[in-house]
Amino acid sequence: MENAERARLMHERIAFIREERAKGRSYSEIVRAEDPPLIVQLVTESASALDTFGVRLRRLEATALYSEGLTMEHIAVLFGVTRQRVSTLLKSTNG
Repeated sequence: MENAERARLMHERIAFIREERAKGRSYSEIVRAEDPPLIVQLVTESASALDTFGVRLRRLEATALYSEGLTMEHIAVLFGVTRQRVSTLLKSTNG
């Protein structure tokens, strides 16, 4: 499932929960009646996907910047990480 679809489902679930709460139903009643995946599952899956793709993006961007002549130190400053982390990112794209 794509993150955009997860976000859409989360918005729908949030609206539904608000409506049900306005009717006086408890959270436990609402959650027990929900079909999976629950909002917390959707958030977890989204965070995991973002982390996975974020690592790939950092590796690709670090490699591109390094190949254009930026030093590991400069890339580290841009990314807000250590030079050692940039070194690891660059090694992982070559190995």
